[in-house]
Amino acid sequence: MSGRILVIRGGAIGDFILTLPAIGLIRQNLPKTRIEILGYPAITRLALSPEYADAVHSIEYAPLARFFSRKPVLDPQMVEFFKSYQQIISYLYDPDGIFENNLKSAGVKNLLLGPGKLSDDMHAVHQLAQPLEQMAFFLEDTSARFNPDAKDLESAAPYLNNLMQPFVAIHVGSGGKRKNWSSENWLRVITLLSVMNFPVLLIGGEADQENLQVLRLQTNLPSAENLPLRTLGAILSKSRLFLGHDSGISHLAAATGTKCLLLFGPTDPEVWAPLNPNVKVLTSPEGNMESITFDQVAKWINQELTIQQ
Repeated sequence: MSGRILVIRGGAIGDFILTLPAIGLIRQNLPKTRIEILGYPAITRLALSPEYADAVHSIEYAPLARFFSRKPVLDPQMVEFFKSYQQIISYLYDPDGIFENNLKSAGVKNLLLGPGKLSDDMHAVHQLAQPLEQMAFFLEDTSARFNPDAKDLESAAPYLNNLMQPFVAIHVGSGGKRKNWSSENWLRVITLLSVMNFPVLLIGGEADQENLQVLRLQTNLPSAENLPLRTLGAILSKSRLFLGHDSGISHLAAATGTKCLLLFGPTDPEVWAPLNPNVKVLTSPEGNMESITFDQVAKWINQELTIQQ
């Protein structure tokens, strides 16, 4: 197939990164096809690379909203936009089929629907790639990858130049408090790394301010906060280790190839953890994050930093 394929994917950072192996599978099988993504550009720009996508479009476009209405008057430009693709693959949650029917009304002939919601039956990466089996594409490479380009590294330079090397990146937040290890434990980890002479860079976004503030009051650590994802990915690609929870930032760190230790509690890593070989997961079988002990984390850190020295 030549021409163009459109992948429609909303969702948060981790949801999108979990979809990258499926997008890469399309690229592997159709190397001459132009692949474009409709989603949230702040997130989907992570896929702009020869391995994944050629262009991204914003889903936050007013005329597109009509495609989610019953009996709409469809915008002619949007109709032409969707009709211009040889294949559309949509992962939007559309339980009533409204978006699907409007795409077909617009003249879309080849529409493949991915799961709008994921189950606990198999890993998310496999669920997201499974619809592509209808195109005779079968997933083997389950790793998502982000390789920063020269522009990404240039944007990361002001942060990296101010850090002693090598450093360890820690993201103390996630999408929910139940997924977070305690600040007291993270402070003990920071003390351990200090004793081992490894600088620490704190990672955070708007949702992580409460957790970061606790650490700021007791340390003078530098932080990288609210950065564009490609810039953050470039920073994480240069870290010796990444420590975090079940979060989109953890998926980004794993995709850079950095060695990661991820702490899972209420969510199932068999469904949601990155499948990259550089990832180690510590899980609380009871779902309580505090049952993951400092000693467990410290043992892994000592092993990894000793091996890499």
